[in-house]
Amino acid sequence: MDTVESHVRSRIMAAVKNKGNRSTEQAVRFRLVRAGISGWRLNARDLPGSPDFAFDHLQIAIYVDGCFWHDCPTHCRRPKSNIDFWEAKLRRNRLRDRRNRAALREAGWLILRIWEHELRRPQRAISRIARTILFRADIDHAGAIAP
Repeated sequence: MDTVESHVRSRIMAAVKNKGNRSTEQAVRFRLVRAGISGWRLNARDLPGSPDFAFDHLQIAIYVDGCFWHDCPTHCRRPKSNIDFWEAKLRRNRLRDRRNRAALREAGWLILRIWEHELRRPQRAISRIARTILFRADIDHAGAIAP
């Protein structure tokens, strides 16, 4: 049970500043640097959904998604209270993510989604990114020399 009125709670929540998914994003960033993978930029706010990492020259967008906020089918633990609110919130998040990915695909971008739980084995995630970069670079190179 909330102890303040809904309009007061709304003002309080509106004042909370988003700090992003810093821990998961930093883990990937650290591993990318360590693996010598460069050419990316962080939080591409000019692209749909502000991908956490964007390789503009290869049109690869990487989202590092938290299991709760992005409703991981395996690891999302739903709150036990205010169930209707959280169901609706997570549904809106899923729809927003789907729209953003569709907009990027339509613009020719390749999208990688790295789930928070995948970072328990970060080398696998980095290998997946590296393979995607190599694959996309091969396609780009082949397209550049094709008649």
